[in-house]
Amino acid sequence: MTSRETLLKRLQVCDFNLTETALYLDTHPTDKEALEYYKKYLQMQKETTETYVANYGPIMHSQAAGETKWEWIENPWPWENSEV
Repeated sequence: MTSRETLLKRLQVCDFNLTETALYLDTHPTDKEALEYYKKYLQMQKETTETYVANYGPIMHSQAAGETKWEWIENPWPWENSEV
């Protein structure tokens, strides 16, 4: 598995855990352990996204506004298997 694929897989894991934990917290809002778990994956998602964007380009439209141009179309789409 390439570094790019590893980062994308990590983002998938983070997104899944954040969604599932958020659903749990909707019904258990005072569970401190669950809240800490959520915060852990939120931080991991942030760091992984920053690493991916720095190395491979934007993964969401909100990250595509470069200094002088729209960068969304500069690299392969996030789901494409080719290395940059």
